[in-house]
Amino acid sequence: MMRRSLSLPAFFMPVARRLRTIGLLLPALAGLALLAGIIGFRVSEGMGLADLRETGRHRLDLYAESLEREIDKYAYFPATLGLERDVLDLVAGRAPLAWGLNRYLERLNERAGTLSIYVLNRQGRVLAASNWNRPDSFIGEDLSYRPYFIEAAAGRQGRFFGVGTTRGEAGYYLSSPLAEDGAIVGVAVVKVSLEQLEQSWSTVEAPVLVADENGVVILASVPSWKFTTLRPMDEPTRRHFDQTLQYNARPLAPLGLMPQDRIAADAELVRLSRPAEGQLEETVFPVSGGFLAQTAPLHGTGWAMTVLSPADQVTGMAWAQAALAAVGSAFLGILLLMWMQRRRHLRELERKVEERTRNLRAAQDELVHAGKLAVIGQLSAGLAHELNQPLAALRTLSGNTVKFLQRGNLDAAQGNLERIAHLVDAMGALTSQLKSFARKSSGAPRPVAVRRPIDNALFLLDQRLRRSGVAVQVDVPEDIAALCDPNRLEQVVVNLVANGLDALAGREGSQGGGRLTLTAATGSGDGRVRIQVADNGPGLPADVLPRLFEPFFTTKETAKEGSGGLGLGLAISAGIVRDFGGALTGANGADGGAVFTIDLPAATLPIDPTAVQAGDFICPTLPSPP
Repeated sequence: MMRRSLSLPAFFMPVARRLRTIGLLLPALAGLALLAGIIGFRVSEGMGLADLRETGRHRLDLYAESLEREIDKYAYFPATLGLERDVLDLVAGRAPLAWGLNRYLERLNERAGTLSIYVLNRQGRVLAASNWNRPDSFIGEDLSYRPYFIEAAAGRQGRFFGVGTTRGEAGYYLSSPLAEDGAIVGVAVVKVSLEQLEQSWSTVEAPVLVADENGVVILASVPSWKFTTLRPMDEPTRRHFDQTLQYNARPLAPLGLMPQDRIAADAELVRLSRPAEGQLEETVFPVSGGFLAQTAPLHGTGWAMTVLSPADQVTGMAWAQAALAAVGSAFLGILLLMWMQRRRHLRELERKVEERTRNLRAAQDELVHAGKLAVIGQLSAGLAHELNQPLAALRTLSGNTVKFLQRGNLDAAQGNLERIAHLVDAMGALTSQLKSFARKSSGAPRPVAVRRPIDNALFLLDQRLRRSGVAVQVDVPEDIAALCDPNRLEQVVVNLVANGLDALAGREGSQGGGRLTLTAATGSGDGRVRIQVADNGPGLPADVLPRLFEPFFTTKETAKEGSGGLGLGLAISAGIVRDFGGALTGANGADGGAVFTIDLPAATLPIDPTAVQAGDFICPTLPSPP
């Protein structure tokens, strides 16, 4: 019992530390979830309102076009009455009231589908009307106070929306002056109903209203909105309405549209309170709640059209997206904590893997360099032969030069010195080439004329090529350039040529029939350069082809004299080409023998491709020493 009681605190200590750590992280997770929720709400709401604005703008254009088209159908009517001689005679006082003119206006009104057509004299009294035979006929009424008469009497086209004083019927009035010999003798008026257009608006997805220059709603897809006001009305404006009877003493109560937030010059969020129980109407769209109000002026009038796109759905969707973002961020936060714990355990392992990778890369670089030094060792015998004869010639020429100088034969001494300089330059070229080949390369790709590394590789293998009797054919244009490191490309070419010589060494009669072909060409518009090293040897066995580039795989039983090559192997050569963004492949040629292809990215030389680039060397054609 005593041992158990002592072990309980030790058991709960790690649990307590973990709970304490989690307790410190909970506020951070909550803050992250809150921030993600706010951002998610703003982004979702902004995107939803942007889509709603685009849709509302399209609706606004359609509604405005339909209203203008409806009005324009009757715009020419009043002016055409001025072409009737009977009308001009009547308003000018030259003819008594003609009942035939009333019947003409009646028939014209029926065919046009207007509410009424009537003619006034210069004093504003109705002389003829389409409703002449009805109890509410306009004939004899004095309408000189009406704004549409005042505009027409002044010689302008009149446009006016109002409520008739006789029947209390709302309509749109279009008036035109009647002129004779340049003088205005009367006014013609057409009253048009827009109720059919309002009824078509009641079936759309979003409510629409039209307010006149006074802010009074004169057209609306919701009947109860008609003859309400969008803004408070001052006393002078109300007295003006009483005088003109524009709305026939309608109460003009406020609609109750409350602005919330302006999001653009022509769009703002508004809220409309729920109507009373007795004012509820059956519509296909909501008539209360939050809306995106978009307003545009109507051409040729002082009116403004407003489309109210329901925005509550957008807000609800934004809240849902906010909740989703908050939950998602909290979940991601938990995953992040788990990932951090895992990273803590893997960090040491990653460090060891990186260190091992660096060691392996350094070992590969050392292996490449060691291979180059091995080639230099194989070339030492040939180099000694190449330098022995020039040295002997130097000794002879220098001794002769001393004697010529003693005899005063300066021309002969000068000739010997020039030959000595030529031999020194030739030996310096040999040693500089070997030194350049032996240096470690940075491996950084750059534009390189591929002919230069190929020539250098063939120079390094010149002694072996001479001994083997293998014919070498090079078809590499000077202007073909690839993106690579010239020193490392040279190493790959040396390895492939050495492998070709190994393959030709077992060929019968290779002293007279062995052939190596090196070609280079650019692809047809694919941005690649392909260098091929082909031989006419026995080719690659079928079981060898899949394993050509496996490390430590070789088909050579014993190393023959002079066939050691770089010792890099095809695996390392393929890795070098891969570092340039290329590929090394091997196959059998159509006419026999092996074909190795180096595929590299094409490049453009920034300078003359025949010029020496930094770090490159060119193989000169050396004369045979005397």
